[in-house]
Amino acid sequence: MLSLSDFDFDLPEELIALRPAVPRSASRMLVAKSGEISDSTVVELGRWLVPGDLLVFNNTKVIPTRLAGTRSRNTTHGSGVSQIEATMIERISDDTWRALAKPLKRLMVGDVVVFGDLSAEVLDKSDGQVELKFSAGGAALDESFQRQGQMPLPPYIASKRAADARDMQDYQTVFAREPGAVAAPTASLHFDAALLQSLAETGVKRTEVTLHVGAGTFLPVKCENIAEHKMHSEWGEVSQAAAEMIADTQKNGGRVIPVGTTALRIIETAALDGSIKPWRGDTDIFITPGFEFRVTSALMTNFHLPKSTLLMLVAALVGMETAQEIYLHALDQKYRFFSYGDSSLLFP
Repeated sequence: MLSLSDFDFDLPEELIALRPAVPRSASRMLVAKSGEISDSTVVELGRWLVPGDLLVFNNTKVIPTRLAGTRSRNTTHGSGVSQIEATMIERISDDTWRALAKPLKRLMVGDVVVFGDLSAEVLDKSDGQVELKFSAGGAALDESFQRQGQMPLPPYIASKRAADARDMQDYQTVFAREPGAVAAPTASLHFDAALLQSLAETGVKRTEVTLHVGAGTFLPVKCENIAEHKMHSEWGEVSQAAAEMIADTQKNGGRVIPVGTTALRIIETAALDGSIKPWRGDTDIFITPGFEFRVTSALMTNFHLPKSTLLMLVAALVGMETAQEIYLHALDQKYRFFSYGDSSLLFP
């Protein structure tokens, strides 16, 4: 039985990347293939691929959902005003989101928080979160987030620096199209137009799927027996066109390479009955060692948090021993970790 401690390691704080490489494709890239580990760069990705390979990208778009606002309330001592910061983590309906708020103790059910041109009523407060019903919904709400929100940077970056204007571009992929994520599909942040063009010219194909990355991607696993962990759920879609392209690639002997764990999770969800098919809905697929991969030939991904479900997914693909060797090498060679960090290309 695998336990949580099997996925633990010590990460020096200086290896946590606070800004991405410039240009995007200048990041380093560890390649693990045929029992060997090589040091490369993302711009050299074409060296490791062959014509007929298919890269699968997640085209979700991050909504800038971290908002600063004020809550006013009449108290026995007069009018009480509190500054509130809220980060949306899950859309419940057109105009209602689940959010992390601070200071949480300043909010009660029924309070109204004003965020610029928006107001939101606290409908519920439980499990360290609040449910907020906004004065606008749908596209109007998304546009308002876009105007006044900040990028919801992961906790390991946000605890060290505030989000700024640069993050509005840095924390978004160049092909982001479908609004709905509260975290970026970070393996795709390494791609720019020049790299995509050069890969296309060498005969590497690409397709897009959607998985709206939720804040649950950063949740630590707390059960020592990992089989007891309840995986968070995220909405995704594999279109008819994407499913056909993946199936054709497999039929023609090409390799299907998801860029990022989110792209991998949605295509493996769509292939759980044995072969890839169009699919849409909520997935809570939890990939751990022993999982049978049906479509994934290799994975491009960043370096993940200790004890995380993403590290477990990597170990499922390459094996526990190889995963440990990869991370020891990355630590020894001072690769940069997490969302703005370096990349890896991993073959089973």
